[in-house]
Amino acid sequence: MFHPQLISWFETTSRPLAWRTPETDAWGILLSEVMSQQTPVARVEPIWQQWLARWPNPKAFAEASPDEVLRAWGKLGYPRRALRLLGCAQQIVELHQSRVPDNVDELLKLPGIGDYTARAVACFAYGQNVPVVDTNVRRVYRRAVEGQYLAGTASKSELTKVAAILPGDGSGPQFSAALMELGAVVCTATAPKCKACPIAQECAWQQAGCPAPHADEVAAAKRRVQKFAGTDRQVRGLIMDVLRGAESPVEISAIDVVWPDPAQRSRALYSLINDGLAEQDEQGRFHLPC
Repeated sequence: MFHPQLISWFETTSRPLAWRTPETDAWGILLSEVMSQQTPVARVEPIWQQWLARWPNPKAFAEASPDEVLRAWGKLGYPRRALRLLGCAQQIVELHQSRVPDNVDELLKLPGIGDYTARAVACFAYGQNVPVVDTNVRRVYRRAVEGQYLAGTASKSELTKVAAILPGDGSGPQFSAALMELGAVVCTATAPKCKACPIAQECAWQQAGCPAPHADEVAAAKRRVQKFAGTDRQVRGLIMDVLRGAESPVEISAIDVVWPDPAQRSRALYSLINDGLAEQDEQGRFHLPC
């Protein structure tokens, strides 16, 4: 297996991300992983640094109010993640004496923590040799080991497959980080930089002649690409901008100006209320949850 080459490459070329320092504790790792879901790391880093400066541990964060958290979240997107993080911190304080759990099963019980994040915290914060499988890792495994393009949705079986290639000499966490890094910067979805790949000589996809994806796989990939312009998600974001920027509840007129389609605007607004991201007061004005 390609453990030595990949780890050596990672040690010399990995991106200097803010959370890749020895000083980053489990709380910092957990924050980075949740914030980075479906969000480029370049956008995450400054917000992550601001959050840790303001809320350096779960206890400090658990005492924050929802509106403080949503304002601090800014434009990272998918703001429900911010409220789940708040619930997560509160549960860490209540059930784990303010210490982020080091056990995957316990991590999975926390609000908003799924398979990937639980294993990422156990691996990168606590050095456990557990499979950490995101889209980047799935893509590298599919090409390097199985010789095919990545197709289909994630499955539990991939955890078992990736676990089988983890080194047993204590370098598992570093190998997992290297797999992820390779998929993010070299073994990319549409234009892999194979000439720069440290494991190209052992890559099953290379050995198979770099077979192109099947037409149905290409079609499925295109369907999975989420558009943003004109969607309810865009309108929700515009409304959240208004609420975050207001120091007091706003009239509906302040929201009406952000989007021309009244039906879509109303749908987006009340979906925010249903998700607990906005509230309406007795005067009919709107504000962030208190």
